[in-house]
Amino acid sequence: MEAIKPEDLHKEIGNARSTSWFVVNQEMINTFADVTDDPQFIHVDPEKAAPIFGSTIAHGALMLSLSVGKGYETSIPVEGTKMAMNYGYDKIRFISPVAVDSNCRYTSTLLEVTEKGGGRWLMKFGIELEIEGQEKPGFVAENLAMIFV
Repeated sequence: MEAIKPEDLHKEIGNARSTSWFVVNQEMINTFADVTDDPQFIHVDPEKAAPIFGSTIAHGALMLSLSVGKGYETSIPVEGTKMAMNYGYDKIRFISPVAVDSNCRYTSTLLEVTEKGGGRWLMKFGIELEIEGQEKPGFVAENLAMIFV
């Protein structure tokens, strides 16, 4: 996609873009558990987790965190951007557990654009985590991103 002018961002409202598929493996889950000091058994102990979920599951926060980096695949290039930053979330709901070795992808849809002045533009995106073979998403969120042009 070619870069667009900031004042044309509103034309992208409603357009959905998906990332490539990726697998959430046990090594990723274990590393996240170590870094966040959250080794709850449903994430790191396959034997204990199996009776509850059938396998270990990814942390919801891991899946939310991965959406930030994977989001570069769905970003909207804006002419003159000096910097972009994660500005936070308006809403997050974890709907379905993500079992280890699940194939996942994110879909991002621009919901709103607000010019904030001083070359700043606030964009609100709807983010959905798709889990291959499951009807319900892993999570839905509204993410805010600020760009500086």
